[in-house]
Amino acid sequence: MRKFFYTGFFAVFMSLSLFSVQALANNLDKDTSDPLYILRFEDVLSQTTLTYWDNVLRLGQTISYGLNDRLSIAANVHYQQDFDGPEDGFSSIDLGGVYRVGTANGNSAHIISDVLFGLKFGGSSKVRTPYFADSTYYAGYRFGRQWAGLTLAATIKSSWIFDNVRGMAYIDFVPEAYFRLDPDWRLGAGLTFRKATNPHYDQEWLSGKVIRQYGRTQYVGHLDYEFESDELQIGTKINILF
Repeated sequence: MRKFFYTGFFAVFMSLSLFSVQALANNLDKDTSDPLYILRFEDVLSQTTLTYWDNVLRLGQTISYGLNDRLSIAANVHYQQDFDGPEDGFSSIDLGGVYRVGTANGNSAHIISDVLFGLKFGGSSKVRTPYFADSTYYAGYRFGRQWAGLTLAATIKSSWIFDNVRGMAYIDFVPEAYFRLDPDWRLGAGLTFRKATNPHYDQEWLSGKVIRQYGRTQYVGHLDYEFESDELQIGTKINILF
């Protein structure tokens, strides 16, 4: 089953790549769903998310601020409602940042690269997932290239959870493709591979999203499928750039 999905993913990726490179780029400064997007100086980005899976509803809010054209900081929190069980409550508060270490004009290959860093603290003791665990530190590196109609990117991120019950470490590897089909519509696709010191939390995700741009606002719909648990998530996101 996984080979079928992976083969289909790469087939769609190659087909859309041939089409997408013909599209004209909209203003990249407003394309907040691009996997290599970074805030400009004094820009503020609000991201509101709503996700549903397995009778669980999760609402999230992220606020990001551009300190300059290379460094941005962000904070987010989520609330989860479990309709079939006791796992209700707020996630840990995530305080993080992104620093652009390499720009497209800084090398002959036009590769963009960023360093990611942050920490999470607090969180409901009722929700037994790494996302809600207390005292989590993370660091990562993402890189890729932007064309007029296409962005290719990959992220490597390591997280460390310090907790007497849920303590562990895990590494995520996330390759992504993002297509600007025209000035208003985008498509995104990606894979997430997670390897954890606790094998129960190993995961493999296949994700897809559709984005509609209205000025400085983006409306996003997404589907995500996890192979280990046979879990399907559906969700929406609203990005507003101030």
